[in-house]
Amino acid sequence: MKKIAFILVMGVGTTTTFAQKIQKSAVPEAVKSSMQKQFPIAKEVKWDKEGSNFEASFDLNEKDQSVLFDPQGNIQETEMEIEKKELPIGILDYVKLHYKGKEAKEVARITDAQGSVTFEVEVGGKDVIFDSNGKFLKESKE
Repeated sequence: MKKIAFILVMGVGTTTTFAQKIQKSAVPEAVKSSMQKQFPIAKEVKWDKEGSNFEASFDLNEKDQSVLFDPQGNIQETEMEIEKKELPIGILDYVKLHYKGKEAKEVARITDAQGSVTFEVEVGGKDVIFDSNGKFLKESKE
């Protein structure tokens, strides 16, 4: 019985950490207003809920982007698709060395609310994160 209870608790805990698609009508007005103010020409905006935060994914200037807002409309993080050539020196070499035979697919620049920049490289079904100088930080499953 304890094992079943543990599995149920773990299942609920893990499902709440994943983003859930939501309708625009479920997004707080403060978040929608902040989105409109910060990105007035964003196209094809799709909304997800991540914990208590709201993520807008959209196209801007032919690049995929996303912005994570808290419920009050404050930006927590932005993520913008970039070209591989825009990565700091050393990142692609690291990927080539540690993920032999696998290609870096999507790459993005992530900026948090404090202005700190990291880079994310999707390779071999994993997201590999680097700091702004190209130093490896961590790896996680997509």
